[in-house]
Amino acid sequence: MSIETFKGIKPKISKSAFVHESAVIIGDVTIGDNSSIWPNCVIRGDVQKVIIGNRTNVQDGSILHVTSDTKYCEGGIPLNIGNNVTIGHNSNLHACEIRDNVLIGIGSIILDGVIMHEYSMLGAGSLISPKRIIASKKLFKGSPAKESRDLTCEEIEYINFSASHYAKLTKDYG
Repeated sequence: MSIETFKGIKPKISKSAFVHESAVIIGDVTIGDNSSIWPNCVIRGDVQKVIIGNRTNVQDGSILHVTSDTKYCEGGIPLNIGNNVTIGHNSNLHACEIRDNVLIGIGSIILDGVIMHEYSMLGAGSLISPKRIIASKKLFKGSPAKESRDLTCEEIEYINFSASHYAKLTKDYG
């Protein structure tokens, strides 16, 4: 794995987190307990912070980044990801806020200023345009993503299962 210091700031990774050897993590990045970063992920906290909570999994090939402090975006925008979040393979998250217990489908793109509330789900291949608010217990899908329907009880249970499953899977990679 490539853990790189940027401008004197080194990533902070919990001892119980799993980071695959092909992942690249740069700068002001915090990864919580029992979280997992899978093959070929890039997490770049070079111009703002990236915070990943506990029991969150960032699946293969995903890219996580932030927005710079410029005249177009004063202060920049960090990337905040809560606890028990599943980020599907090849997803791109940029300067957004993902609250606890969220599932992001494979190949999704989430742009600057988006907030995904607890127990929300994004369908595979979806695009959430900047500054959108994704409501709790709703499925959004499409490009651009639109509210599709309420989540079922089974889907809400699956969000919890997915986070738990990946936390357990990391033990096999030890």
